[in-house]
Amino acid sequence: MAVARTKSAKDRPSYRCTECGWTTVKWLGRCPECQAWGTVEEYGAPAVRTTAVGRVSTPALPIGQIDGRTATARSTGVDELDRVLGGGLVPGAVVLVAGEPGVGKSTLLLDVAAKAAGPEHRTLYVTGEESASQVRLRADRIKAIDDHLYLAAETDLSAVLGHLDAVKPSLLILDSVQTVASPEIDGAPGGMAQVREVAGALIRTSKERGMSTLLVGHVTKDGAIAGPRLLEHLVDVVLSFEGDRHARLRLVRGVKNRYGTTDEVGCFELHDEGITGLADPSGLFLTRRDQPVPGTCLTVTLEGRRPLVAEVQALTVDSQIPSPRRTTSGLETSRVSMMLAVLEQRGRISALGKRDIYSATVGGVKLSEPAADLAIALALASAASDTPLPTNLVAIGEVGLAGEVRRVTGVQRRLAEAHRLGFTHALVPTDPGKIPAGMKVTEVADMGAALSVLPRRGRADAPQDGKDRR
Repeated sequence: MAVARTKSAKDRPSYRCTECGWTTVKWLGRCPECQAWGTVEEYGAPAVRTTAVGRVSTPALPIGQIDGRTATARSTGVDELDRVLGGGLVPGAVVLVAGEPGVGKSTLLLDVAAKAAGPEHRTLYVTGEESASQVRLRADRIKAIDDHLYLAAETDLSAVLGHLDAVKPSLLILDSVQTVASPEIDGAPGGMAQVREVAGALIRTSKERGMSTLLVGHVTKDGAIAGPRLLEHLVDVVLSFEGDRHARLRLVRGVKNRYGTTDEVGCFELHDEGITGLADPSGLFLTRRDQPVPGTCLTVTLEGRRPLVAEVQALTVDSQIPSPRRTTSGLETSRVSMMLAVLEQRGRISALGKRDIYSATVGGVKLSEPAADLAIALALASAASDTPLPTNLVAIGEVGLAGEVRRVTGVQRRLAEAHRLGFTHALVPTDPGKIPAGMKVTEVADMGAALSVLPRRGRADAPQDGKDRR
């Protein structure tokens, strides 16, 4: 049986000059002692190390004999979070929840801790950033009080493991992994070595106990998860908590999920009483008005597999400076600039080049997919001509630099959502597929056909070549 050897100084490779005997730990092409070339050669190379055969903890079984019931997900009590997780929390699963400060991570997880707690499923909430009394005040505000929810304020890993032995929870929530440190590892809390050790210890404990674990993680100024990238590979699920702190909408997006798809997105509303899930969040992204207003257009975006109706607004005013302003909010500046160029060159709208242009979305939603191009272009054209678009109209499609309107994914799903919310007219690329009954759908091949929806006084030269389908 081969025995693993420990590395010693004599096992390290050394190099020696065959002319003068000078030694070094690095290879050199020229000996600095005798100035001879090509005389430094390796000697004393270490022996090959092998690992001894160890004892098997559990025997290997045919995959058909493995009991899959132990990996059945248990609901967290929050439907929107269950949607992203793929049904709930799997025993032994470790979930990393990352987001910017103040986005609502602690509020959501405290609500989950209270709703998931029960007589047979204790929950342990460990906070390393706040005191226990501070967390209790938040729990009173959001009504997250339960007799089976245990709270501890610790920053020492050994103390956290001691709480696990005492409480024996089914769910552990650690807020946050960057604040806990191990006394066995050098370095300050939040360092790469400390984060790796803390996460590794909690992952091993979760797998051994069959305990679900939610770890809160910080993000850098670029939005990436702080700490070593290895952390994302070790955990089972990575959730990204997104949202503008000045808006009510919060999105939980799955970045990695070993137990389900990453196409789902959970929508939440943050308010004074806490955070609640939104099964139908489209109302946050729309402005209800009696009369149509120039410069507004509706579109249907896909967040994961969920369709959301969003409103794009644009405003153009005479510029008072040589270089007109281009300001965006919730939209990509590059895509808005592309739509301005397409409107000027392909749509023959020359009034945009020397005017200040402001474009934004409603409700804090961010539109980054190309399917919103057509709505952005129509909102800009409507603002430039000071002519409102028809009511109950949604626009879906990607616009190319040649002015063509390209097909996008999920058109039928988008149209079904628009029809459910009461919209009766849609502009879509050609060949949209099955259309909801009672909805008027106009197929447009290019920007000229799309601009024909503007009234005659706004676009007198627009061609009328769109095809209507009902």
